[in-house]
Amino acid sequence: MFGKRKEKGAAITHASDQDLELANHEAKEAQHHQHKDHHLAFNHNGHKVTKGIHPDGESGRRGFHPHHFLRISARSTSKLSMAVNVLWPFVPAAIAVRYARPHDHVWIFALNYIAMVPSANLIGFAGQELARKLPKVFGVLLETFLGGIVEIVLFMVLLRKNVDDPADVERYNHLIPVIRAAILGSILANLLLCMGFCFFAGGIGREEQEFDGAISEVGSGLLMTAGFGLMIPAAFFTSLSGSTSVELSGPEELTDKVLTVSRVTAVILFVAFLLYTWFQMHTHHSIYDAVLKTDEQRDKDRHKDLKKAKLTLTECVLALVIAITLVCLHAVFLVEEIEYIVEEKGVSDAFMGLILVPLVEKAAEHLTAIDEAWDNQMNFALAHVLGATIQTALFNGPLVVIVGWGLQKAMDLNFEIFNAVVLILAIIVAGNFLRDGKSNYLEGALCILIYIIIAVTSFNYPNPAPHTAGTSEASPTTGQAGAAAEGGHKLRILR
Repeated sequence: MFGKRKEKGAAITHASDQDLELANHEAKEAQHHQHKDHHLAFNHNGHKVTKGIHPDGESGRRGFHPHHFLRISARSTSKLSMAVNVLWPFVPAAIAVRYARPHDHVWIFALNYIAMVPSANLIGFAGQELARKLPKVFGVLLETFLGGIVEIVLFMVLLRKNVDDPADVERYNHLIPVIRAAILGSILANLLLCMGFCFFAGGIGREEQEFDGAISEVGSGLLMTAGFGLMIPAAFFTSLSGSTSVELSGPEELTDKVLTVSRVTAVILFVAFLLYTWFQMHTHHSIYDAVLKTDEQRDKDRHKDLKKAKLTLTECVLALVIAITLVCLHAVFLVEEIEYIVEEKGVSDAFMGLILVPLVEKAAEHLTAIDEAWDNQMNFALAHVLGATIQTALFNGPLVVIVGWGLQKAMDLNFEIFNAVVLILAIIVAGNFLRDGKSNYLEGALCILIYIIIAVTSFNYPNPAPHTAGTSEASPTTGQAGAAAEGGHKLRILR
């Protein structure tokens, strides 16, 4: 009897324990779901998260607030970017001088060149604020694209201002060499100067930094593809212009063939860019997302960045509209003076295109990438550096050729041999440094020194003689068989 009671008591106790365990499990589940719902509803600053907005980018405000807008914009993304904001007084000064003293060409060029930097910096800041509100990979891609808007605007203004009237012999296609040099110069500025400063800044105080192969290997492969594509028209022209065994009716036939090859190449590179974007955003999205999320955790200042006040979606769009408008104005004023600076002041087309134009158009992107490298976010830094380089090579460069095609302008990819060699060597050097997935300050310093050598060489590079500036610049009115080409090659034609 006693034994039965004991067994019954044990059974009741066991049942009670099971019930208690079940209740505790249900309570934990409810608490977990409640915490999860709270996490989704409110971000780290306690701001209610708007549907479709990433918690990191939630500002807790709606609409436009002038005081907050100015205060947050002045703070910018980093100390480097904030320092650039001291150049804002040059913006109204540049516009005023353009209309008040239109004959002061040097002053107009210099002031608009400087004013372009804070305007581009605002695009970079607003782009980063907007990117915070979106998924990681899409945000980085959008931020990189917005950073390239300055470059696209400059290319389009240069193309629009180019003289395509054959009757104007002296100025026929006079800006085409500058555009071509600017395409390559932008790639060099990213690959050597910006990546060099990223490696150098990130290597200070650290033995080395590591980055993921998903970022570096894909970037290196695409750069080699882009370099190959960009160089084919120049190799095609050089091969035919120096050949004694090729029968051509005249220089115009070679010009047309190079133009056709350039346009087809531009379309193919454009398709490559679309494939690259699809690769990152869809088929391999999770890989890049995991890499970038891991990189975020390395940032020692992440908690400070999360606590900073942020722009609203409306303020981001407004900032982009203001900045892009100013960039367009400065680009127009700047391009108007390039001809004077090149012809009257002796600045070469190579230096103008390879060095001066890319430096101002890429300033904001470079500051962002260097700040990320300093914070030990090397994957983010390389995503910006390589992403911007790939965008120039596969999108911006081909875009200006395609637009020129639509505008009936002879914009081709027949680069100077000097520029072509420099580009290929730069891609090889950068790929070699990226291969091991590690970087240090020495590699960064070497990249910067190589860029300085290129800058000095391009400054001393002479302009082509009239009618020999390239296939598209050769005047069709000359009609002489020797009037060809980049580097002054004589076209040999079999009669």
